[in-house]
Amino acid sequence: MVNPTASSLRAARVAVAAIFFVNGTATANWLVRIPAVQEKLGLSEGTLGLALFGVAVGALVSMPWTGRLIARVGSKRVTQIAALVFAAVFLLPPLAPNGLGLFAALVILGAGHGALDVAMNAQAATVERQYARPIMSSFHALFSLGGLVGAAMGGVIASRGVGLMAHLAALSLVVALLASRITSRMLPAGADATPEHASASRPHGALIALGVLAFCVLLGEGAMADWSAVYLRDVTNAGPGLAAAGYAAFSLAMATGRLVGDSLRLRVSSAVLVRLGGALAAVGLASGLAFESPWGAIVAFGAVGVGLSIAFPIALAAASALPGTSPGPAIATVSTFGYAGFLAGPPLIGFVAEATSLRGGLVVVVVSCVVVAALAGGLRWAIGPGVQHHQETSGETARAAA
Repeated sequence: MVNPTASSLRAARVAVAAIFFVNGTATANWLVRIPAVQEKLGLSEGTLGLALFGVAVGALVSMPWTGRLIARVGSKRVTQIAALVFAAVFLLPPLAPNGLGLFAALVILGAGHGALDVAMNAQAATVERQYARPIMSSFHALFSLGGLVGAAMGGVIASRGVGLMAHLAALSLVVALLASRITSRMLPAGADATPEHASASRPHGALIALGVLAFCVLLGEGAMADWSAVYLRDVTNAGPGLAAAGYAAFSLAMATGRLVGDSLRLRVSSAVLVRLGGALAAVGLASGLAFESPWGAIVAFGAVGVGLSIAFPIALAAASALPGTSPGPAIATVSTFGYAGFLAGPPLIGFVAEATSLRGGLVVVVVSCVVVAALAGGLRWAIGPGVQHHQETSGETARAAA
């Protein structure tokens, strides 16, 4: 491992922040054009759903391999490659001739996005370990902010009649140019490459616990995305506008929690923060489900957003600092667990709701939040043996960078 200079550490932090923002903006630009792809190919909702599943397939396949590649060559090089692949594959969906072709295009898109997600988080964790204070949560807040900006941008572009191919081709070019410039300032391979740990190894012990925690956190996120509006409409009889406020409250609360999360980690241990957050989310959601009040449910969904907001970023930071593990593969493992939870949560809740009720289905999220609180002890590593070591051996550099 190498200790960077103050200027290179500052530059790397800005670069990581920028790539998170660009990723969120680009992803949202694509998401708002999905209806245009559906219309162009004349796909039914069912066929479109199957095609969109290709994103998940590609991401779940690419994430473990990305971790091993990071161990070999470092997260900077992998982020550079993954960002260019991610940019290039925006050209594929508009070229798809049918639903099967779209599925294939989205497998590649998902692989690029999954690889970029793991690589940029590995670089973020490396920068945080070298820094004098926690900064991981702020990167994830910028991804969320990028999503809001990208959704607004894509909506304006679509409303002005810009063609699908023209929009996504321009997006591809801009992302490629920005990513090339941004990633050049990241920390080099010497900061996190561990070739001796590059071979595939089965995760175990503390890493599995972190993976389960990530699974439960993203299960909750997926549930809020897919079921909050449905719950408000069907259970509390809220109108369309008020029903949409449930996910808005969750998203706003999560973004706010991530913005203040790093400051809180300076004062309270990561394990305590996540334990309290999981408890808040569980109690808040359980209270909201106990009554059929739309405003009570909206407050409850906001409580889930605040409670879970910083758990996933901290889990990634903890995985990267686990003794005896390589940061890249460890982050890839936790990310894969988390992504699986995001995918599995909504249908699991649907199955439970079918057997009981939608209120009963959302109890699954309450249980997952309790599990998050129970597993929070494994996050003690996120405080950072690496940060402590850096403060002890390179205190002046860290203070200058801060």
